[in-house]
Amino acid sequence: MWDYLKTQKYAWEIIIVNDGSSDETLVLLHQFSAKKPNIKIIDNTHQGKASGILTGGLEASGDVILFTDLDQATPISELPKLLEKINNGFDIAIGSRSDRKGAPLFRYILAYGNVILRTLILRLPFMDTQCGFKLIRANAAKKIFTMMRKLRPVVTVEGPAVDPGFDVELLYLGRKWGYKICEVPVIWHHKETRRVRFWYDMISGIKGLLLVRWRSISNIYELHR
Repeated sequence: MWDYLKTQKYAWEIIIVNDGSSDETLVLLHQFSAKKPNIKIIDNTHQGKASGILTGGLEASGDVILFTDLDQATPISELPKLLEKINNGFDIAIGSRSDRKGAPLFRYILAYGNVILRTLILRLPFMDTQCGFKLIRANAAKKIFTMMRKLRPVVTVEGPAVDPGFDVELLYLGRKWGYKICEVPVIWHHKETRRVRFWYDMISGIKGLLLVRWRSISNIYELHR
C-alpha cells in the first residue's frame, strides 16, 4: 500500500487501526511507520471491525475515505476504479467481488444467501455489500459514521467481532439519505482466515439485517440525527 501511494500525485494519508492485538503487531506497525510520512497508527482495545473502521474514518482528514483490509485481499491498485466513479459524481463506490476464485464453498453459500435476504429485508440493490474495499466522499462518510458511532458506542469485547451488519447499515443509510452509490467490480484474492465461521456468521448476518430494518421502522435513525 505504501509503495503504491507514494507514487501518486494526489495528497494521501494512511490510518491503521490496531484492534487490540495481543502479539507484536503494534510494535511492527510503529517500526514500519517510524520513518514514513503520512502514516498514523491508532491503538484501540479489541472492539471489532466496525469500531475500527469508525475510529479511522472519523479521524481521517481527506476529501475521500477508503477503507480496506490490511491483508489487501483487494489490492490498493484497484483504487483508480473507485476514484473514477467518485470523480463522475458518485458519493460512495463499493468494490464488488465478481470472481471469488479460491474461496471455499461455504463462502459462496453465505454470499448468495446474503444477496437474497438483504434484497427481501432491506431492498438493497447490490450484489456484494461485504467487500472490504469502499470509497466514500468525506462529507457522506462523516455523516454516516457519526450516526453509526452513536449506535455502536466504544465497547471492549472478547473473541471475534466481525459485525456483518456494519457494511449493510452503512449502505442502507447512504441510500436513505440520498447519496449516489455504485458497485464496481474489483480483483479479489481469497485469504485464509479464522474469522469466518459458517453458522455463526450466517446467524449474525440475519440478525444484522433485521436490526437495520427494526431501526428503520422504529425511527431510530431519525431520533439520532
